[in-house]
Amino acid sequence: MKKEYLYNKKNRAELKKELLSEPFNRITSSFYRYIAIDDPSSLRDQLYKAWSALKVLGRIYISKEGINAQFSIPEHNWDIFIDSIESFNELKQIPMKIAIEDGNSFYKLTIKEKDEIVAYNVSADEYDMNIVGRHLDSKAFNRKIDQKGSIVVDMRNYYESEVGKFTGAITPNVSKSNELLPEVKNLLKGHEEDPVLLYCTGGIRCEKASSYLLHSGFKDVYQLSGGIIKYAHEVKKKNLSSKFKGKNFVFDARMGERVTEDIIGKCYQCGAQSDTHLDCNNDACHVLFIQCIACKEEYSGCCSIECKNFSELSLDQQRDFRKDPNKIVSKARYSFRAESINKG
Repeated sequence: MKKEYLYNKKNRAELKKELLSEPFNRITSSFYRYIAIDDPSSLRDQLYKAWSALKVLGRIYISKEGINAQFSIPEHNWDIFIDSIESFNELKQIPMKIAIEDGNSFYKLTIKEKDEIVAYNVSADEYDMNIVGRHLDSKAFNRKIDQKGSIVVDMRNYYESEVGKFTGAITPNVSKSNELLPEVKNLLKGHEEDPVLLYCTGGIRCEKASSYLLHSGFKDVYQLSGGIIKYAHEVKKKNLSSKFKGKNFVFDARMGERVTEDIIGKCYQCGAQSDTHLDCNNDACHVLFIQCIACKEEYSGCCSIECKNFSELSLDQQRDFRKDPNKIVSKARYSFRAESINKG
C-alpha cells in the first residue's frame, strides 16, 4: 500500500454519518508507553494499515520517546485488536484503560509522528524517564491524600479541572501543556520535602512530570496509576469513597465522563452550576467554554452575543465581515474573553 493512502480522505460530515449508521457497539480505550522507538514513521504506517482495517477510530501520537493513544474500536474486533497490539514489540503487554462512559468519541483515525507524546517542551536534561514517581493504586492514593502534609496536584489544564478534580488539589492556571511543568514547580516551591501526589486523565502526563519534579529536587513524588480513568473504575469495583468529584474531561467528542454526580463547574455566562463544555457555535471562534442549558438556548450555543449575531449571518455576510480587520470576530479575542470570565 502506498503511503499516500495511509490517511483519511473523507470529510467530517461523511465520517459522522458513517459512525452514526454503524450497527455495532464500540469500546473507547486508551494507552501510553514511554519507550525508545527507532523509526516512528515506519511504526506509524504499520499501525495505520493494521488498525484502519479493524475500523479503529481515534488519535494516536508516536515519537522517538514512545506512544500515546486514545481510540474507539468495534466491540467485535476487540480480541483481534489485542492480537495486533501484541504483534508489535513496542506495544507488548501495554496496559489498557477502558473509558468510564462510552459514546461516539472519535470520527476518524489519525496517527501522527510527534517530537513528544506530551508537548511539555522541556529539555532532555531536565528529566530522566528511568526515574519517575511511585505509582499508587486508588486505595493507596486515597490513603496518601489523607496523610498529613501531602500535596495533591492536578497535572491538567485549567479547563479540565474546572469540571472535576480531587478535593483540595492544586489546579494550575494554565491552558497549554508547555506552560504546566514550570508553573507546577513554582507552585510547589518550599515543599521539596513534602509528599507530592500527581494525577491526570490517564497517567501519561504524570510520568514525565514526576521525573521533572524529582530532577528538580523534590524528594517524595507519587502518581496515580492509570489516572482518573482507572481510579473511577477501581473506586466502583472496590466500593471505595471517591475523592475525585465531578467529571473527567476527555479530548474527544464526548467532552467528559461523569465520575460522581457532583457539579463543580459554573456557566461562563450566568454563573449557574454546569459542567457541560461546548465549542462556540460561531465558526470564527470555536472557543471551549462551559454553558448551562438556559444560556445555550439564549446564545444559540455561542460564547457571547457577538458570536451569536455573527453565526446568524449568511455565509456571504460572514465573508464580507471577515475582510474588515476592525470587525473580525477572532478566536483569540473570545478565547481571552471566556478565560477572563472563568477566572473572574
